[in-house]
Amino acid sequence: MALDDDIAILLAAPLFGLMSRDALRLISFAAERRRLEPGAVLFSRGDMAEGGFVVIRGTVVLAPRSPRGAPVEAGPAALIGQTALFFPSERPTTARAGGGPVEVMVVTQAVMRRVLEVFPDTAAVIHDALADELAALTRAFAGSRAADLT
Repeated sequence: MALDDDIAILLAAPLFGLMSRDALRLISFAAERRRLEPGAVLFSRGDMAEGGFVVIRGTVVLAPRSPRGAPVEAGPAALIGQTALFFPSERPTTARAGGGPVEVMVVTQAVMRRVLEVFPDTAAVIHDALADELAALTRAFAGSRAADLT
């Protein structure tokens, strides 16, 4: 895949769309590519997560986190494991390649750390976006708790 194609996929992905083309170029050069055959496991629940994945081609199916949940399909430009870009954690679910071949870009914490060091403006934008996301989640949680108490 050409560099411009990689950058276009990254630009369409959540979080990465906030970055400059130069930052995305660095990610594209440094990230590993992984190809999966249909049904192959990308990662399993409980595995240590040391980075995230951007779907380049195909569909990744994430198993439900709870017995009543439904599987989630992630197609091209989907970001899987956003938190794992910044912090090591356990994978909360299992991810498998969907019905066709899948290609993902593996973005490790080391790559993200390097991007944030080299591009401090990008670090500031991502910080603000994640802070806004956390604030919205906190408000939603507080609202649902208040509704449960009434």
